[in-house]
Amino acid sequence: MCRANDPEQHAEFAALLEDDVEDLYENAPCGYLSTLLDGRIAKVNTTLLDWLGYRRDDLVGKRSFSDLLTVGGRIYHETHFAPLLRMQGQISGIALEMRTADGERLPVLVTSRVTTGADGQPLLIRSTVFDARDRRAYEVELLRARREADRERERLQRLNATLQRTLLPPALEPVPGMEVAAHYHAASTEEVGGDFYDLFPISPGVWGFFLGDVCGKGVDAAIMTSQARYTLRAAAVHDPEPAAVLTHLNTVMVRDAQPGTPRFCTVLYGQLVLDPDEPRATVTLASGGHPPAILLRGNGSADYLPTPGGQLIGVLPDAAIITRTCTLEPGDTLLLYTDGITEARTADGWYGEAKLLDFARALAPASATGTIAAVSDLLDSLGSGVTDDTAVLALHLPAA
Repeated sequence: MCRANDPEQHAEFAALLEDDVEDLYENAPCGYLSTLLDGRIAKVNTTLLDWLGYRRDDLVGKRSFSDLLTVGGRIYHETHFAPLLRMQGQISGIALEMRTADGERLPVLVTSRVTTGADGQPLLIRSTVFDARDRRAYEVELLRARREADRERERLQRLNATLQRTLLPPALEPVPGMEVAAHYHAASTEEVGGDFYDLFPISPGVWGFFLGDVCGKGVDAAIMTSQARYTLRAAAVHDPEPAAVLTHLNTVMVRDAQPGTPRFCTVLYGQLVLDPDEPRATVTLASGGHPPAILLRGNGSADYLPTPGGQLIGVLPDAAIITRTCTLEPGDTLLLYTDGITEARTADGWYGEAKLLDFARALAPASATGTIAAVSDLLDSLGSGVTDDTAVLALHLPAA
């Protein structure tokens, strides 16, 4: 150990310390560079010389710092780096690219500081240079992974959109003497929703239609949606009475249910009978726990057609199915919807059935296409507040 009162050991220790300081500068894990105010290199350490492949005599007093940069790095240095350094006196962590003696690019992070004399006048610019090759490689890999993830997300969105289209009719069947329209609002492109609708002929002058919402999202919801759609259409051919159609769907879903996997839906199934002698139509609705339809009258009024007591389809073997019959007069529009719109979030809470009825009353009278266009605009105006998919279907009997 060095004793405080031993001059020889003090001198030896000071010499070693001086050597260590010089070695630390020359062989530091980063590059050191000192330049004059005009940019000419005044001092450079061995580490930076080794990285760049130059000899000390090649640089000191002969080259400027900007000479060591790539063309892009030189432009950035002259337009941003140097002006900021002059204004602020120091600048940290600037990403640049240096050009090695053999023409290779060396990504670096540069921190520079202006050193002033006793009179406060700037004398030198001292810079610390960090090798950023590993960081650049990491950033490149991160960017590649992000682009790959974006491509995979886009592929999944296209797949979801394609699958969603297969669960809906490509176009509604035209109904002679009626105007019909529908719209599907997807709350997200990341998952397939479970809302569905359809309209189809049963016999001359008699049409079946339905609109529903299965529980959940994704592949399981898509499977249930497909099963519900084709079961409803097949059941209507066997027995077109609305209550019988929903009873058959309930039997199929209860039979196919798997333990621990919820499989249920809400549905409004309707039968439309056109009067061949009068300009009116009779609609019979059967509800399986679905929100009530809205009837927009030609006289400008609008009201719900409640079907209280209808139970979810696919839960109980003997689910209660509630039916209701109404008459469509010229100018009337029947609107069916799923709960994505009533459960949308607003600044005041849920959008709710009361606001939807106010919306319908302000809209009536309206055609099917006008009603659907207005509802579509409403959903768009609610923006991110619509967190669940929404399907709407409108049937309109035009005025004479």
